[in-house]
Amino acid sequence: MLSQFNMSIFKNIKNKAMAFIDIFKDSNEYNEKTIIGFMSFAVMVLVMLADVITGWVGQDLVINETIYNSFVFVTLGAFGIAGLEKFAKK
Repeated sequence: MLSQFNMSIFKNIKNKAMAFIDIFKDSNEYNEKTIIGFMSFAVMVLVMLADVITGWVGQDLVINETIYNSFVFVTLGAFGIAGLEKFAKK
């Protein structure tokens, strides 16, 4: 019984790993630009939440402006290119 349970967990992990690898194939249904844009946006939101929380506690969170601007440019660029591709069909 335990061996069967371990095999089902292993198969589940293997299926998830294979699904992750499928993202990077040329023929897939995922838009990589929107994935990168979302991840960059999520990092920006986490940094801003950390800034609000540390400000509430009374400490100052120092964020390098160049680093933050880089995330802004990546987010805008990724979503902008993905949006143009969506509306400018071939």
